Order: sequence, then structure tokens, then C-alpha cells
Amino acid sequence: MRKRSGRLAPMDDVFAARKRQAVPHEFVLEALAPLGPVTRPMFGCVAVYVGEKIVLILRDKPAPSQDNGVWLATTEEHHAALRAEFPGMRSIEVLGEGVTGWQMIPADAPDFEEAALLACALIRAGDPRIGKVPGARRKRPALLRAETPAKGASKKQPAKKAAGALPAKKAATKLRPKKAATRSRARLGARR
Repeated sequence: MRKRSGRLAPMDDVFAARKRQAVPHEFVLEALAPLGPVTRPMFGCVAVYVGEKIVLILRDKPAPSQDNGVWLATTEEHHAALRAEFPGMRSIEVLGEGVTGWQMIPADAPDFEEAALLACALIRAGDPRIGKVPGARRKRPALLRAETPAKGASKKQPAKKAAGALPAKKAATKLRPKKAATRSRARLGARR
């Protein structure tokens, strides 16, 4: 419902677009601009991708503030070498105990901007120590989900193969539920 003045009525506020939050540590994106970085929201932070690799996460949240800063996507094997270049680098507390591939340059470090810009320079130079290609997330096909027993359910013994029967794996790929549904729709259409 609109008022005559052209302003939105209170009910229209529901459909108004939300304002995007400012990108934390935006100078990092400016330093990576020649590579055309892409940002995506992740864990309430901003993930930075260069090509197919995730290279950084930019975090500036009110709590817990000790993990605010620039998170580096790396692997455990590169921690010692990167620590030589970034003495203030440390593990991320919100990720829990133990060593993870992620390390961070804390925002409250005295050399934060200098260290973050050095990380950007390494990324621009193609340093293999920073950046990871995220693992492919695959959904399991419906057929496999249906065949997987629920937790605690007893497993049935496989039936004996009939002469000339296809192995279970080939049989499962031959008849998929979607194709079966399409075939039955086609038969119904032919009968009409």
C-alpha cells in the first residue's frame, strides 16, 4: 500500500532490500584488485576468492573479537614458512583446538595492515602457500540415499544372483528413479 506522497507505507518495509554490510578491511580487496577477486559471505564474514581458490576471509565481528583480522587459507605444511614472514600469525580460536589449515593475521596486531598487504603481495605473485581450491560438494543421488540403511538398522543379506543378472552397481545405474517416473508419465500420456 502506497501513500500519495510516493513514500513507502510501513507494510512495504517488509519488501525493501536489506542494506549490505560494509566489507571489513576493504584495503585488502583494493590490493587484490588486479586479480579480480570475488567475495562471498561465509560464517558471517567475507570470503575472498581469486580464480577457483579461496585465499582469505575478512572478519570484523563484535564477539569474539580476538579472531578479527585476515584469515589465510593455507595448509599445515606451510605454517612454519609463513610464520617466518608473518611473526604475528596464529591459529583461529573459534575453529577450536588443534591445528587447522586456516591461520590469521590479528586485526589488533601493531603491524596488521603491513602484514595484510604482504599477504596480498604474495597472493598476487601466485605464492602456492596461500589459497586452497574448495572441495567439491556433491549430493548423494536419491537412489543411494534410499539404499543406505538408517543408523541402528540391521543390514539385510544380499540376495543370491540370478543367472545372467547384472552386478548391483550396474543395475543401480541402469534404472534411476527420475527416469522411471518419466517413463511412467510417458505411458500415461500415450494411453490418453
